[in-house]
Amino acid sequence: MTYCLMIQGQEVEKFVAGQLEQYPKARLLDIYKSCFQDYMGAEHLVGDTASARRYLEQELAETQGIQLADWYYEPCGVEGRHVRVSLRAVHDGHLTADKLLEAFIGSANADRPTVEQWAALWHEMIGRIDRMGLNLPDYEQDRKFIEQVLARGKYAISHSPDYREAYAPHYRIVARDIFEREILPLLPCPCCH
Repeated sequence: MTYCLMIQGQEVEKFVAGQLEQYPKARLLDIYKSCFQDYMGAEHLVGDTASARRYLEQELAETQGIQLADWYYEPCGVEGRHVRVSLRAVHDGHLTADKLLEAFIGSANADRPTVEQWAALWHEMIGRIDRMGLNLPDYEQDRKFIEQVLARGKYAISHSPDYREAYAPHYRIVARDIFEREILPLLPCPCCH
């Protein structure tokens, strides 16, 4: 069986334009988040599987019956090294919570680049984003906040409140190779749906 996978590398400008088209309420924080998820993977190592399981089960219970994203998966960032897998795939019966958790943990515990490597790449990306002349709300405030996070040797941030309210983002980050091998074959093809 052949599966469609619409994940490929793209230019920063094309990625940003696509994000703003799909998520008009997105701010720079949300663009940054997708980019660091692409490069760094899951936000932190998962050493306690039981805790990760409880958190997933809690989030699944909290999202029961609410309108989630209209997609089952989407690539993160410019290169699509990692994929956001929506909890909708579990709610709709395409994935088990155990399968998603297994893929998430396998992805989270992989080797990752250093924060310094990520910061250098982000500085190149933000230069290109700045030249786009976007009129995003709180752009300068978000830009400074991101710089402060990176200056502290950190990289992970949350979605903006506007994004959370508008799009109810509930997903897990899965490495692309694990996604293609273990998750994608279980999901309906977006091209054929």
